[in-house]
Amino acid sequence: MRYPKFIYHSYDISEDNYKIIIEYVFEIPGLATFKPTIKILKKNFKFKSINSNKVKNMVFNLGMVEAISYFKATCSKEFIINCGYLDENQSKWFKKLFFYGLGEFRFVNDLNETMEEFVNFISKGEKLEVEETDEKLDGIIIPVGGGKDSNVTLDLLKNYSKKTLCFRIGVNDVVLGCVEAAGFSRNKLIEIGRNIDPKLIELNDRGFLNGHTPFSAVVAFLSYLVSYLLGYKYIALSNEDSANEDNVKGDKINHQYSKTLEFENDFREYSKKYLKGNVEYFSMLRPISELQIAMLFSKLPQYHKTFKSCNVGSKKRPWSWCCRCPKCLFVYTILSPFLYKEKLVNIFGKDLFEEEDFLITFIKLCGYGKVKPFECVGTFNEIKYAVTKTIENLGEQELPFLLKFYNENLEKINDNLLNYYNENNNLPEEFAKILKGKILI
Repeated sequence: MRYPKFIYHSYDISEDNYKIIIEYVFEIPGLATFKPTIKILKKNFKFKSINSNKVKNMVFNLGMVEAISYFKATCSKEFIINCGYLDENQSKWFKKLFFYGLGEFRFVNDLNETMEEFVNFISKGEKLEVEETDEKLDGIIIPVGGGKDSNVTLDLLKNYSKKTLCFRIGVNDVVLGCVEAAGFSRNKLIEIGRNIDPKLIELNDRGFLNGHTPFSAVVAFLSYLVSYLLGYKYIALSNEDSANEDNVKGDKINHQYSKTLEFENDFREYSKKYLKGNVEYFSMLRPISELQIAMLFSKLPQYHKTFKSCNVGSKKRPWSWCCRCPKCLFVYTILSPFLYKEKLVNIFGKDLFEEEDFLITFIKLCGYGKVKPFECVGTFNEIKYAVTKTIENLGEQELPFLLKFYNENLEKINDNLLNYYNENNNLPEEFAKILKGKILI
């Protein structure tokens, strides 16, 4: 009520000899003006002209997603667009993304509005006319996160085509190590810098609303833009079937909303109708589970010392496993049927199953609680299966603390979850054949 308006003032795309620069201006009247930037390193890549309406339209739409990080500080009811136009269907599309993409944020901050009440988009700018494209695109771009999932995709597709590039927003040593382990040089990595306006950090420090945003939606729109500019056809994400499970039982609140099949389908439909770049966005791992990804990853030792997916550890340099958060315990657990004990201890530096402080987190990961930890973690059944299998593998050996607790108190899962394949996916047939050739179905 104090800050009822959020304004998307402008976007701009320019270039120099070394980079493509995207700039936005957002404002919360009476509070702050934000000027975030995105920089795409040119290297030796051959980019199309950035001056077409089609490119400008993609940049405008990317700005709608980029704005979420700043909008969330006040959750202003009116989102005013001065630099473009959304039709009724586009407004509904973004209303859904804002509402469910900020689902965890709304839950943590106890915001109880309905989707209709949450935000209203008001377009005051002109609509860009964008023509259909008949360009023939080729090649594949693989976004790399640095965790086991994107490493599996890298390994599955490293020999798919000579026209294969890696993609990363915010490059670090972990990502470089994973890319190099897959046989790609740094020249094959699209490097992107994304600068958050420091005024947002100041507002967070002052107590304005803060929380998780749908970063994967930024990856979707930005990778689409880059793929179009380079003339590449496919964007192969590494989101799995497990991402579809909600974190709050009985409520559609999902930490991984922008990694779900629902968002993937929505984005594919939206991009075809409104972006018109002829780029195809899908997830290479969508038909399978976190457990199956862990099985595949366990057979790729070249990545084991390099990969990292701990969000706490990512804020340190060098990036490390903190060994205190739910994500660390999940990764340790899901890999345990295949790598426990010595190999896992070598990766993490300690046996996390012996950490008694993890007991409550462990119980929640296994599904005994209303809320699953707000991290990118697998389903309850997968985690219970992994624990059950690890206990079986140890036979008569003495069990570590967490496994002993599970063995004495919780439900065992004996169904074989390793031959799962969900046909409800968007994999082109040639990619499906690659994946099916690696799993037990």
